[in-house]
Amino acid sequence: MTADETPTTADEATPVVIKIGGASAVDPAGALADVAHLSANGRPVAVVHGGSTAVDETLEALGEEPTYVETPGGVVGRFTDETAMEAFTMAMAGTVNTDLVESLQNEGVDAVGLSGLDGKLLAGKRKSAVRVLEDGKKKIKRGDHSGTIESVNADLLKTLLAGGYVPVVGGPILGAESDGDYTAVNADADRAAAAVAGALGADLVVLTDVAGVYADPEDASTLIESATTEAAFEAIEDAAAGFMTKKVMAAKEALESGASSIVVADANANDPVLTALDGAGTTITPGAIGNTTATDGLEASVTDDAEGLETVVTDDADDERGVSES
Repeated sequence: MTADETPTTADEATPVVIKIGGASAVDPAGALADVAHLSANGRPVAVVHGGSTAVDETLEALGEEPTYVETPGGVVGRFTDETAMEAFTMAMAGTVNTDLVESLQNEGVDAVGLSGLDGKLLAGKRKSAVRVLEDGKKKIKRGDHSGTIESVNADLLKTLLAGGYVPVVGGPILGAESDGDYTAVNADADRAAAAVAGALGADLVVLTDVAGVYADPEDASTLIESATTEAAFEAIEDAAAGFMTKKVMAAKEALESGASSIVVADANANDPVLTALDGAGTTITPGAIGNTTATDGLEASVTDDAEGLETVVTDDADDERGVSES
C-alpha cells in the first residue's frame, strides 16, 4: 500500500503532520493537494507552517529591516524585538495562516486556522535575552520575544482531527512571563512541527526547498535516504549545514517526544507529501535516537530547553535552540 491508496478510518491511521516552510522558494500548492487527498482517504492530517518571507516583507512594508543573529554555535535565526513581534503576528496569524486555510477550503478540506495562543495550543516561557556572536565576540542581546515550546494541547488537536477537520497551526505561541502573565512570542516553526508531531505520535513530513539532507550539500548525488541507527543519525547531524541544522535538531526532538517518523523532503516535487511518505527524501526513524518504538516524551524532551528561559542562557547549545526562524 502506498500513501495515496486505500481509504481508512481516522481511528486506525497514524496522523500526519506536514510542516510547510515559509521561504519564497517553497510552493505550497502540491502539499495542499496532498493534504486534500490524505484527508479524503481518512488519514488525520495537521499542517504547521512557517512564514519567514512574509514576516520580512511585512517588516519592510513598515519601514523596518529584519534582524538576524548568529549564536556562538553558528546557528542563525531571527531576533524578534517588539516591532518584529508585531510584524510576525500580522504575517503569521494573519496573512500566511489565512491564505493556507483559504487554499485548503478551495481544495475541499475543512481546515481550521490556529495560532499557538488559541486554546493554549503551543505554550512555553518567554526568552527575552540570547547570547549572540557579533564581530567575533559573544554578546548578550536583550528584548527578544521568543520561546521554547514546553506543552502542546494535544486534546484540542485530537478533537479537531476526530471531527474531520485539518488544523493549520502557526505562530505566535503563548509565552509565560516571569510575573505570570502571558505574551505572544515567536518560536521556530520546525520545532513547533516537531512538538505537534510528538504530541500526536504522528509521521512528520518537513517540506523544504531541497530534496533532503545531503552528505555534501554541494553535491545532489549525496542525498542521505534514511537514518535508522544512531550512527546513521550522527552522520546526518555532521552533514547538516545552514538552515538544515535546525531541521535535523527538530527531527531529533520530534522522535524524542513520540513521533513515529520524520521525513525531510522537497516541497516542490510532484505529490511532495505522498512521495515523502513512500520513501522520497530523507527518512529518520526512532532507531536513529536509540528507540525501537516511538514513545510519549514531550515533557521530558523539553525540560533542558526550558531551564533558564527567563534569564540569560549560559550554554551555547541552549542559544542554538533559542533563536527562532519563522
